[in-house]
Parts: sequence; structure tokens; C-alpha cells
Amino acid sequence: MSAFPQNNKPTIRSLQHRDLESVTNLVTEACAEDSDNCAVTLSKQLKRYRRWYGLLNFLSLLPNPIGHDYDFYVAQQGSEILGLIQVSPFNRTRSTWRVEKVLAKSNLTHSQNEVGSFLLRHCFETIWEARTWILEVNIQNNATLALYRQNGFQPLAQLTYWAIAPETLETLSEKEPQLPNLLPVSNIDAQLISQLDTVSMPPMLRQVFDRSTRDFKTGLVQGTINNIRQCFSKTEVVQYYVFEPQRKAAIGYFRLEICNDGSQPHEAELTVHPAYTWLYPELIVQMAQEVQKAPPQSLQLASADYQPEREEYLDKIEAQRSEHTLLMSRSVWHKLRETKPSTLESLQLSDVLQGLQPARTPIPSRVAFSKARISHKKASNSQSDQGKLPRTPPEESASEES
Repeated sequence: MSAFPQNNKPTIRSLQHRDLESVTNLVTEACAEDSDNCAVTLSKQLKRYRRWYGLLNFLSLLPNPIGHDYDFYVAQQGSEILGLIQVSPFNRTRSTWRVEKVLAKSNLTHSQNEVGSFLLRHCFETIWEARTWILEVNIQNNATLALYRQNGFQPLAQLTYWAIAPETLETLSEKEPQLPNLLPVSNIDAQLISQLDTVSMPPMLRQVFDRSTRDFKTGLVQGTINNIRQCFSKTEVVQYYVFEPQRKAAIGYFRLEICNDGSQPHEAELTVHPAYTWLYPELIVQMAQEVQKAPPQSLQLASADYQPEREEYLDKIEAQRSEHTLLMSRSVWHKLRETKPSTLESLQLSDVLQGLQPARTPIPSRVAFSKARISHKKASNSQSDQGKLPRTPPEESASEES
């Protein structure tokens, strides 16, 4: 495959309505070749984007929490769409952004990685508020791994996605979990959940994620949008945490998205304090009881390589590994515009302090008049003294005559 010539590079721009058909075909091709979670999620989001295109464009003009959920950029050469990238902010401060997916056409005359590099660099250069970028990639996808490595991404952690079968969930639900202080999550508990999130991960991930209490609060607008989404997708979100009275801290937390129509698996997020790993079985039993009111579906959740106790328990209950991914990150330092030294050297103090220069000749004051008169008198006296001869004493003049 040949490289793009300098004068014929693809144009990177935002996704428009006329691109939806070409982009949908591109995503469908990617899902057929690589059925990972990211490609499937991207396909669902594009269908939602096509359905609500007009409303989303209107909302993008207003400050709202979903303003960056549909940030798509395409690479176009002539009338052909060569590739697509989706990015979104990872935290509320938008210091960390996430690359959701990068796709390129498979029948290109040029390198697919080169198209992906154009898309990535465009995001690095245009989204100035991003200081760190993160992404997930399947460890079996060597071509995509090479693309991200080439653009400066480094591995942070390995993630394993598990699927717990409906039969296993039914068996687990018959047990009684030992969770005496299990409480529902609200905005009041955001600080407790934030502290648990901070202590449960390594320092490097904590620095990259850069999350604060604000990331665990749900505003009025965001809550309304979430309710509308759940109504259309027929899902229900359940959140609980375990409170430790002695430490006055949260030691366990889970967020469970239950599918009420059986069209997709249930999804869960699980966080446990490193000193209370015995909570893994109890919280999973609690989640198994919560999903019994919905049609039988598998439960999907992820575990990181820095949480070996969770993986041991999931192996024990014969959960199936569905996918292995690599979490990667990249820092971005935007170069500030520099001023040439010659320009600084050519500046004079009078040019810099132009606002302090007098607009006209100042009027002399009385003090200035008196000083001028004294100096003029001194000058005239000195001139008159220089014009006179020195006087001779009378005694010396008499002796000279004799």
C-alpha cells in the first residue's frame, strides 16, 4: 500500500447527515470482521444518531451533558469516506478524553493505519482541553494495536470481560448475601463513591483518569436524559454501595443495568476496596437477585489485572471469558506560540510604556520657575567673576611703588 502524497491528503471534518449511509456501511463491515464490544456499541450509537439527528444538532448548540457523546469525525478524499473516529470526554473537567473507535475502509489503495493516524492527530490537535487520551483495544487485534503504538499510546492495564450464564445467576440468587449496610446510591454519596474509586486503583490509573466527586453526581438534565434513554431502551439502572460505619467510608459499590425485554445482556460495574475482597461473592449474589425480575440473560462485567481476587471468584463460578482488552493512554502537551527574541530586543521602553508618555509638553510649575531662576543667577555670577581682575591688597601695592 502506498502513502498519501503531500498535496492529496484526506480532509478531516465532522460527521454530517449525508455521510450516514457510507459510515453505516463502514461500521457494518467492521462488525462483520471484528465483533468486539466497541464496534457493536458504535453501530448502536450510529442508529441512534441517525434517528435523532435533528434534535442532537439543536442540543449541540446549547450547554448540555450529552454535547460530546456523538463527536464523530470522518476522513474524506474527494467524495469517498475513508475512515471514521469517535471520541468523548472521560471526566467532567474534560482533561481526559477517550477514543471510542477508529475505523478505516479495508479496500483502500493506501494504508489503513495512515488513515487512522490522520484521524487521531486531528483530534490531538483540535481538542485543546484534552491533556490525556485513553482507549481500549482487543489484544488479538494486532493491526489496531500497531496503529495506537505508532501514535504514542502506552499500556496501562489488561481488562477481561466476563459473562455469567443465566443458570449460574439463578443458582447464585438462592443464597443470602451478607451485606448488612447495603444502601442505594444518591448524589449525597458521591464523595464516598469517589474515595472508593480512588483507593481501588493503582496511582498511575488514578492520575490518568483524573476523576473527582463531580464525576459521580447526576444533574437534573443528565437524570432526565438517562430516564428517557432507559424508557426507549427498556432498561433499568440499579446502584448500591456498602457502608463501613467504623471507617465511615464506602467499601463496595456496583452499578447494574438490567435489560427488561431480554434483547441484550445485563451489564454491571463492580468496585471493591482492596482490603475487603471478601465482598466480591456477596455483591455478585446481590446482583444475581436483582436480575431475576427480568427475562433470563447473561450478566457481563469486567475485571482488571490489578484485581486478581475477582478473577479467582469468577473462575470458581465458571464464568466465561468473552474478551481480553488492553487499556492504553497517551499524554498530549500543546506547544504554546513562541515570540522571537529579535522582536523582544527591538522593543524600547518608550514603546512598551506608550500609555505613560505625556500627550503634550507639561506646563512649568512655580517650583520649576524658582529652580530655573536660581540656576540662571548662579551662572551669571560665575561669568561676571571670570571677567574681573583679581584685587591687590594695599600693603603690596605701596611696596611695589617704592
